[in-house]
Amino acid sequence: MAGQRRRPKGKRRAASRRAGIIGPLTAGAAAALALVVAAVYFVVLRPGPDDNMSGAVAAVVQVPVSHTVALLEKQRAQLIAMSSASRTLSLVGQPRIASRQQTSASGGGAGAPGSTTTGPPAAPPDPGSAQSIAWNMMGSFGFPPSEYFSCLNNIWTRESGWIYTAENPSGAYGIPQALPGSKMASAGADWMTDPTTQIRWGLGYIKAVYGDPCSAWAFWQGHSYY
Repeated sequence: MAGQRRRPKGKRRAASRRAGIIGPLTAGAAAALALVVAAVYFVVLRPGPDDNMSGAVAAVVQVPVSHTVALLEKQRAQLIAMSSASRTLSLVGQPRIASRQQTSASGGGAGAPGSTTTGPPAAPPDPGSAQSIAWNMMGSFGFPPSEYFSCLNNIWTRESGWIYTAENPSGAYGIPQALPGSKMASAGADWMTDPTTQIRWGLGYIKAVYGDPCSAWAFWQGHSYY
């Protein structure tokens, strides 16, 4: 533009050289000086707990260190503390391992097959009922009804309510809820309609698998099936 005054080219280049060289040189010298001071502090001049520092040494130590050096010192102190703590650790006890109680396939423990557990004394049920049929049949399987009927009643009341046509979506059927119901055909061809056939099969199943009705009842209480 007309009328604008321009600086001589020589002076402008000199200023550029000063700004491009001296500026970075000054920053680099400052960084080098900080590193030297930190190294001298940690390697040579860092005082021990009983050292007496001269005035010159104290003056050097007072020079502020960088944030990185301070962080390294903090980590060093943490490592020293952790090392001291690890030497004081002691084992106070062995971990306990839970032991698994052995059980038989039919329930195990109290009330297992072959046990002498019996139920509370029971009175004969009403004549002509399915319960009465079971009461009269139990002796032939070795189950004194006065001792074992209460356990049998607990199971079959919950399984079918003593209803010989009771069905379950799973396929269980009848008073003993045989699964599938056709299993009871081994006790008679009329297994679908005759409670006596169903009860005979059910008592035989209990004797073969659990030993007696009270053992079967003990298993039922823990599993909701028998």
